[in-house]
Amino acid sequence: MLILALFSLLLLFYPGNNYYSNFFSYNRELFAVQRKISEKEIRPIVFVKNPLVVPNISAQGAYVIDANSATPVFEKNKDTHFFPASTAKVITALVALDVYKPTDVLTVKRVITEGQVVGLVQGEQIRVQELLYGLLVHSGNDVAYVLADNYGPGYDAFISRMNEKAASLSMNNSNFTNPAGLDDPRQYSSPFDLSLAGRKLLQNELLSTIVSTPSITISDVNFEHFHALSNVNKLLGKIPGIGGLKTGYTESAGENLISFYKRNGHQFLIVIMKSEDRFFDTESIVQWIDTNVGFISI
Repeated sequence: MLILALFSLLLLFYPGNNYYSNFFSYNRELFAVQRKISEKEIRPIVFVKNPLVVPNISAQGAYVIDANSATPVFEKNKDTHFFPASTAKVITALVALDVYKPTDVLTVKRVITEGQVVGLVQGEQIRVQELLYGLLVHSGNDVAYVLADNYGPGYDAFISRMNEKAASLSMNNSNFTNPAGLDDPRQYSSPFDLSLAGRKLLQNELLSTIVSTPSITISDVNFEHFHALSNVNKLLGKIPGIGGLKTGYTESAGENLISFYKRNGHQFLIVIMKSEDRFFDTESIVQWIDTNVGFISI
């Protein structure tokens, strides 16, 4: 038996002119790679238990996916154009980390007072990391403009970078004209597109930590100006599994909300647009996920 085993190994490594011996010998790495890939990619398959049961929501647009596989489990007008309001700040944050380091210090060049603001002071110098907390936790419009104003090529170039970022994420139903999400007929997005932006944000460790922060106080580099920030997302800390993400509201946009939800080791992204009550709608979808979404292991 030992001699037979040694002879078999000799054929494998020194295949001679035998076709099958040559094929398996010279393609050992190919078969090994295929085995590794198949083992790695085996995941539970998400499914809706009863497709006739849908969440009770007021939102005109919605999109819900299993975040790991990007498999949709619920959608409503997923490609319709809506005003994004402050959900546009997800793209602002992604671009900010493309063009700045978290430790870069920026100067407040102008003070924006429209809508939700952190209360930055003109001339204040503050690190990008603190600004990102102000942008995503407190949804500060003034912070969004600081990030855009300090970009070397200029404010307009920052807006161009926002649209380039959206295009790179295949957000084909989105266009941005300002970094804060203020209403503009030319600024729009869709539930599907915002799910793409949300998934991209969650891939960044710093940003995913920021959006899950209920409250924090930030300061300028000289510790002269302190800003207490509270997360606008009322579901953070209220519903187990909600990891935050981004709110948005204007009178024209209605109530928008992108949420990250974890349950039993599974992860979901929930996008709500033009809602009458974004928190109620999201809570309804979470309950629907808990009762009507399952997984099949293969």
